[in-house]
Formats: sequence, C-alpha cells, structure tokens
Amino acid sequence: MKEFILGGARSGKSDFANRIALESGLKVIYIATAQAGDKEMAARIACHRASRPAGWRLVEEPLALAYTLKSHADSEHFLLVDCLTLWLNNLLSNVDNKRVSTEIGDLLDILPNLPGHILLVSNEVGQGVIPANPLARRFCDVAGLLHQNVARLCNRAIFVVAGLPITLKGRPIIV
Repeated sequence: MKEFILGGARSGKSDFANRIALESGLKVIYIATAQAGDKEMAARIACHRASRPAGWRLVEEPLALAYTLKSHADSEHFLLVDCLTLWLNNLLSNVDNKRVSTEIGDLLDILPNLPGHILLVSNEVGQGVIPANPLARRFCDVAGLLHQNVARLCNRAIFVVAGLPITLKGRPIIV
C-alpha cells in the first residue's frame, strides 16, 4: 500500500499520518527529512519527536530518500516519510540541478515496486500566491510536479485541512 498525505502548515497532516502508522500494526520506521538549521527548526523537530511513539525506529535522511526507502522497505514494515517538501528544500539548497532531477526520478521509479506500507507526507504549496523570487517559484513548480507524480503512483491520496482528512484518491478513511 502506498499512501500520500498533503496539507498546509499546521493542518494536522503529521498527526494524521502518525495515527495511520500506529493503527497499521506493522513495525514503523519513521524517515525524517528535516534538518535543524536554526533553533526554531530544532524546536519543531523536537516537537515532532515527542509526538511519536517511543518504539518507532527513526532514520534521518535529508537527501537520499529513494536509497533510504529501498534499504528499509519490507512487507513487515510501515515506512512513514515526513516530509517531501523539506526533502525537496534540502535538495534545492544543497545539491546541483542534475542531482535534484536524479533523486526525484529515483523516488518515482522505485515507489511503485517497494514492498510494505509506504506513507509520504508533504506540504501543499500550490494554493497561495506566486512567489516573488526565482528560487521560491522553482520550489513551488518542482513541488507541484512531484506531488502530481507521487499522487498518481499511490493507492490513496488524502488532503488534510483543520485536522480533517479529505480523500482525493482511493478508499476513504473513516475518522
């Protein structure tokens, strides 16, 4: 099963994803893409850590997401990736354009064939105004295309607003 959860900042998407993972009954491996570049981000990461069950395994991977998924995917595992937009930000900020394309391509290539349950969380950034600077516009463009492709490859896509899930694709989740 491949699932994709989208939502805005503070929409409740991470809590909702955590609940799905917890209810799966599988061994959960939480793949965190965030990097603590400042005190505020470190505090956000600490808050996310505190919200997860202690028994979940944590893998921190800011760049090589496809490789990490491939390394940990198993029929007995539930891989929860939080989040794709932070991963994309890391790529756009730290690597050359060729590696950005390669990493995204690798993710899209391996996702359909990974064993086990995979849940990808991401921030929907396409509902606001067009950003004023070129890097922010590129980020929105690449994120939008990434989201379209991930949603196409997943069995279920859910949009979370005010903590409530709206099923976009696949079997609805009963809240």
